[in-house]
Amino acid sequence: MLVISLVPDGTLLGALTTGDMSDRLSTALSLTPSQFNLIYNAFSFAIAAMFASALFFFNARAQVGQKYQLALLVSAIVVSIAGYHYFRIFNSWDAAYSLQNGAYMPTGAPFNDAYRYVDWLLTVPLLLVEAVAVLALPRKVARPLLTKLVLASIVMIATGYPGEISNNLTTRMIWGTVSTIPFAYILYVLWVELSKSLVRQPSAVRTLVRSMRLLLLFSWGVYPIAYLLPMLGIVGTTATVGVQLGYTIADVLAKPLFGLLVFAIAITKTKLDQDNNGLTDELGHAPELDVLPTPTQS
Repeated sequence: MLVISLVPDGTLLGALTTGDMSDRLSTALSLTPSQFNLIYNAFSFAIAAMFASALFFFNARAQVGQKYQLALLVSAIVVSIAGYHYFRIFNSWDAAYSLQNGAYMPTGAPFNDAYRYVDWLLTVPLLLVEAVAVLALPRKVARPLLTKLVLASIVMIATGYPGEISNNLTTRMIWGTVSTIPFAYILYVLWVELSKSLVRQPSAVRTLVRSMRLLLLFSWGVYPIAYLLPMLGIVGTTATVGVQLGYTIADVLAKPLFGLLVFAIAITKTKLDQDNNGLTDELGHAPELDVLPTPTQS
């Protein structure tokens, strides 16, 4: 017999019985102190990482050339938005549980995991702007590409959310599969375009672009793994901790760390421009971080 303990939508506190493995996630009643504190501290770390990197990116704009400042501004906005939402997620998690008799029991207040999807709806398109900004593409190529990627990201997030909040494994699997299609398209396009851009990069920048390509693949790859945990037999409080920890790690890698790579490319290109006496139209000119070229650029 399957017993379902109801908790607010948006949680993933699943615990499956052997008689209903394929249909439904039931909910766990409590978290151990170590489980609760692991996620509590992970959220706290994410808040600190997001806001600290925002301060850095806003101030670092003065250290790079003008044509690279847009990318750092986008980086700062991304981590600022993410920091705000992690603050809300942190407060929601803290309010959802209270320590009772050595265990953290649900208080009845909902843990609102929808904050993540609101955050992704805003930050993922901006992250794609950053990614496209490191490509040596003419405007007539960059703009259509960015339009396609942004639309794909919106579809990916919108279709992933119904599965995320569902307690039904079949529903989760269906929406997860649909969401994977634009997800795979985005990663494929970014990988291909970053690979193509390598031949146009100065040697000092190629290693950074390769690192960015690998970081995109690794950090974005964490999201579907966390999403799939309940469908892989990892259930109960283990699934709760795994999903929240996985998403948090992926966000820190994909936002502050990705932004640091953008800064590294920007500062390297600035130094190369200075060494070339500002002759950016010669010697391998590649406005990697300039999504919107100035009228004098091709």
